[in-house]
Amino acid sequence: MLKKVLLILFILDLLGFGVGFYVLQGLKDAFLGHRIVGFSLLGLILVIMPIFLYVRYKGKDLNKYLLTKENLDKMRDQSQGKI
Repeated sequence: MLKKVLLILFILDLLGFGVGFYVLQGLKDAFLGHRIVGFSLLGLILVIMPIFLYVRYKGKDLNKYLLTKENLDKMRDQSQGKI
């Protein structure tokens, strides 16, 4: 369900970019074109990216990506073993 919402929002955002660049180039209205592109970029960064990260990493163990003492020791052991 959330993947479909993400896809729809992404398509709408791409459409916003397209409309913004069309207004910039075709209609020669720089103020409105830049505003449309800017709001599309804000939507991409502030709405779509957090939803994407939530969907992508939901249910996964992220502790192996944290720099804890145990993980640092593992990396140190692996690097010393390869030399």
